Amino acid sequence: MSNINLKVDDLFVAYGQSEALHGVSFEAMANETVAIMGRNGMGKTTLFKSLMGILPARSGRIEVAGQDVTKDESFRRVAKGIAYVPQGRMIFPTLTVEENIQTGLESSATRRIPEEIYALFPVLFDMKRRKGGNLSGGQQQQLAIARALVTEPKVLLLDEPTEGIQPSIIKDIGRALQYLRDEMGMTILLVEQYLDFCRELSDHIYVMDRGEIMHSGPASDLDDPGVKRHLMV
Repeated sequence: MSNINLKVDDLFVAYGQSEALHGVSFEAMANETVAIMGRNGMGKTTLFKSLMGILPARSGRIEVAGQDVTKDESFRRVAKGIAYVPQGRMIFPTLTVEENIQTGLESSATRRIPEEIYALFPVLFDMKRRKGGNLSGGQQQQLAIARALVTEPKVLLLDEPTEGIQPSIIKDIGRALQYLRDEMGMTILLVEQYLDFCRELSDHIYVMDRGEIMHSGPASDLDDPGVKRHLMV
């Protein structure tokens, strides 16, 4: 059986008449962290929104764990094993931590939060009665990841997970992602500007420029001058 959790084949996406992704193709395996890199406005977030069904594909194919999800609505993609933590986290500020996590359990009969979630992010257990809006940026990011994880995804998409977060919590998030990859067999896709975070966590990188993948290789390629050229503002 194939251990490809995500397969994207010749994906084209447009905003109206303006084409944003041009024939994007790649694969991501179980037990693998993949970084999608590039300057701002090069198509990274557009790619994630298309993978989640927020933006429709003009053409191409998206498979999650061998299932074609190209035409599926977002909630059906979640049921088939893909979850998304958007840039800016988008937690519900007036709901408690516990209530925020439970919003990821809409399809669950029990709405019971698995113990593993609080084991992964102990601070959320300590603050589960606190309003989401009263958490620090790093704690909100942990909350957003926890909310995604209760859907039990095979593929986890994280858009700028370290943005505006203190170094100690970046390390906590890094450890959690390593556990999800190594112990849970998850496929993790990162859109990330923090090169050290990508270098430490990623097994593979794809570099995007103007809606196309310009480079594919191991994380060590981040030290290559030709790759750095596509990352510099």
